Amino acid sequence: MNVGERTNVTGSAKFRKLITAGDYASALTVARDQVENGAQIIDINMDEGLIDSAQVMIEYLNLVASEPDIARVPVMIDSSKWEVIEAGLKCVQGKPIVNSISLKEGEELFLDHARLCRRYGAAVVVMAFDETGQADTENRKVEISTRAYELLTREVGFPPEDIIFDPNVFAVATGIEEHNNYGLDFIGATRRIIQTLPHVHISGGVSNLSFSFRGNEPVREAMHAVFLYHAIQVGMDMGIVNAGQLAVYDQIDAELREACEDVVLNRRDDATERLLDLAERYRGEAGAKAREKDLSWRELPVEKRMEYALVNGITDYIDEDTEEARLAAERPLHVIEGPLMAGMNVVGDLFGSGKMFLPQVVKSARVMKQAVAHLLPYMEEEKEGGASSAGKILMATVKGDVHDIGKNIVGVVLSCNNYEIIDLGVMVPATKIIEVAKREKVDIIGLSGLITPSLDEMCHVASELEREGINVPLLIGGATTSRVHTAVKINPRYHKGQTVYVTDASRAVGVVSNLLSDRKDDFAADVRAEYVDVAERYTRGEAEKKRLPLASARDNAFKVDWTGWEAAVPTFFGPRVIDDFDLAEIARYIDWTPSSRLGK
Repeated sequence: MNVGERTNVTGSAKFRKLITAGDYASALTVARDQVENGAQIIDINMDEGLIDSAQVMIEYLNLVASEPDIARVPVMIDSSKWEVIEAGLKCVQGKPIVNSISLKEGEELFLDHARLCRRYGAAVVVMAFDETGQADTENRKVEISTRAYELLTREVGFPPEDIIFDPNVFAVATGIEEHNNYGLDFIGATRRIIQTLPHVHISGGVSNLSFSFRGNEPVREAMHAVFLYHAIQVGMDMGIVNAGQLAVYDQIDAELREACEDVVLNRRDDATERLLDLAERYRGEAGAKAREKDLSWRELPVEKRMEYALVNGITDYIDEDTEEARLAAERPLHVIEGPLMAGMNVVGDLFGSGKMFLPQVVKSARVMKQAVAHLLPYMEEEKEGGASSAGKILMATVKGDVHDIGKNIVGVVLSCNNYEIIDLGVMVPATKIIEVAKREKVDIIGLSGLITPSLDEMCHVASELEREGINVPLLIGGATTSRVHTAVKINPRYHKGQTVYVTDASRAVGVVSNLLSDRKDDFAADVRAEYVDVAERYTRGEAEKKRLPLASARDNAFKVDWTGWEAAVPTFFGPRVIDDFDLAEIARYIDWTPSSRLGK
């Protein structure tokens, strides 16, 4: 069963813009298109930090119910906030699906939510999360699913055929070795869950798998088709997909299909590199291997050579180029702040525009790491005490959130740039963040979160940092975060330090470097001014959206006091002939546009 994913404000920029603008008519068209393209269920998610998610969910579901061509398929109510899910459950006719419940906050809350879903007559998606985090290996996925199954069927009496397990689809081919088996882990877990837990269903967010190749739709579609082909064979019977973009397994180019299977099934050590090379061809560019063999770039100035090496992930010549740049610079540190950071900024621009993929960013970070390693001995000679780190960064996924894949990637990229990373993991309360920040005397704190409740928790952490008198920069990142939310909700709560929204891993190095460099005050002032402007524009925009209710508008109508008014008596009745008047003068005051449209 295909679950349409486009009616999701966290997954579709188009849908989010329509919802935040209040254009529900066009937003209904998105749902209709999903159904027409083959979606047998539509997943509806309104988790946006700057809207009233529960109220918007109610309004949208009520409109869906009035559209027979949309309402003929079941609705999956998708939210990280239980109050939003429950608001949606009260609107849906027929049998809905709740996406999702999990054990991440313990058994008691899990069972409470399950009982309520049962009372509302809903099926449930159960995520493979528990109190210690999200399941990323086959055994953990099976272990958590089995525990949840026992609780649901024995404690709640939940019909097993109404249980849909989501064993977590994670991105593969990220360039990080630990991620290579994620596709195979999902497939293996699916097989075992179906064999050992009778009557349940298996679902997954398929687009997560190919996140590394965002911007290259042919490759992403091929990866999805290959993954679904193997997962369906072992029991996966539902998937959250873009129903209009599903490739046919047998019709995929044989070479691309083999490369995708090597990645999804983790069949070769060089699978990611091979798919990267192939991906360039499907995007209409020269292959990466051809670029490496073309050594004409070695004739460029050293700064451009270093930029080229970073963008293309080439380590062969980086030591000699770094040494050449060091000899020309006043200090070794200037090489990092100059050509190396300039190159990483180019990487960030390319990644942000979809012209580079995540594994390429990780390869760029490794080139950076090698260059920094070459410079490190020279920098230590300059320093008293020989400090070996460019700065100490504390990173944490906030309380209530168990997602950490993105945070881990950021940690890898920053550590490759000579920053010491203190990773507190997931579900980290504000008290622990503050305690470790003080004890370790960190230079920067980074908060990560994927679900909407994390946005509220980040605001709480910022307030607590302010209350404790901490003044280090605060980085905000994660799928649901945004520059607007950071400027409007988080930044005003933390005056002692500077809050900075970081778009993705490729931007982290540049932001951190600026915050710890000699120009940190200027950088912070620029960000602060930018966020004030963003917040003011947001406030003006929200004010313009507000409309008075009909009754209030009528009460506000212009009131005419007719008492004491006397109508003027006309000076004459009937026609009056004007003999001396220029019709051309009158013509000047006539709008002839409608007449001109009739033709001449």
